[in-house]
Amino acid sequence: MKPFLGQEGFDFRKKDDIIILDLRFHIILAKNKMASLALIIIVLAVILFAAAKTMDSNQNAAKFAFFYLLSLVALTFTSVSVGMIIFQIINKTVADPLALSMYQPGQFSSGALRFAISALIIAAPIFYLTIWQIFKNLKDGSLGKDSGVRKWLTYFILLVSIIVMIGWLIATLNNFLNGELTVKFILKALTSILISAVIFSFYFYDIRRKEVEKKKDSILQIYFYGSLVLVVAALTASFFYIESPATVRARNHDRQVAVNLDQVDSAINSYFNKSKSVPEKLGDLFGDVSREIYLTEDSIKDPQTGKEFEYKKKTKDSYEICADFSLSNKAKDSSEQIDPYIDQRWQHDAGRQCFTKKAEEIKNPISAAKPINQ
Repeated sequence: MKPFLGQEGFDFRKKDDIIILDLRFHIILAKNKMASLALIIIVLAVILFAAAKTMDSNQNAAKFAFFYLLSLVALTFTSVSVGMIIFQIINKTVADPLALSMYQPGQFSSGALRFAISALIIAAPIFYLTIWQIFKNLKDGSLGKDSGVRKWLTYFILLVSIIVMIGWLIATLNNFLNGELTVKFILKALTSILISAVIFSFYFYDIRRKEVEKKKDSILQIYFYGSLVLVVAALTASFFYIESPATVRARNHDRQVAVNLDQVDSAINSYFNKSKSVPEKLGDLFGDVSREIYLTEDSIKDPQTGKEFEYKKKTKDSYEICADFSLSNKAKDSSEQIDPYIDQRWQHDAGRQCFTKKAEEIKNPISAAKPINQ
């Protein structure tokens, strides 16, 4: 069995190489996040400075600025979360026959859906409470119609919302150009346009209103309760497309068991190539071979119970290994497989499962492996 190498010669079965790649990824991600955060802080500082220049003598200006900025953050999470939920429902309902893994653009991801649900549950109540508080203060006159805080931050919210939705539309179009199904592209584009239109028209109408004090606005009420119904509907629908936390935990357990079994299989193959025979017991693997292929005592055990896998040498070049699984992975959607290679090699039902494997000769040992681009 040939080692799986990346473009820089990394062996993804080695812990050190995995750590290096993981560090590189997180360093890049951290830099991007820091740059984005710095840009947001600079923009906010400029906006607040400009707003301060035009503020009236209202002593509650800082409080209202806080409400507007908090509503902006909550609105961003809420709108993006609703969009993500609808996108994932589209991905699940309109299946793509060319789906290979959950990391392919346009494929259903239960992880993304769970994140959207979490963000929506937290952010939506904050948004509706802050926007209700803003309108309440507008109605009783505590916040003036022509207040600098209201004008500057409302237009700033419009700007941020437009930027986010433009980025969303660009990503949607990019996925289409990369081969996503036309029907998916149309549905996602309509979703993005609808959410953008609701947000933009709501704030644009609010800032252009001529009368705000001591008067209920029926149009704003339609926006308020209509959007609330949409949020609740999206949240309710999302629960029909995810598994329960207990099921997710069980799948995580099974996935780790499969990963451990695959590491053991790789170590046995290396052992076989040196000793010309599979080991008598799993403990024999902890020799020099373990320094070439990452393997620890935890790798030969069930991660939940700590029980060592049952192992039996059958012939000189074959063995049987048994483990316990919580669920079956045979009917699992291929687009939800984190590692299709491992999932397909270790297909199992729920309960105790035994696998008979034959050792493979490694023609290119890991120690002598070279990058594929050389």
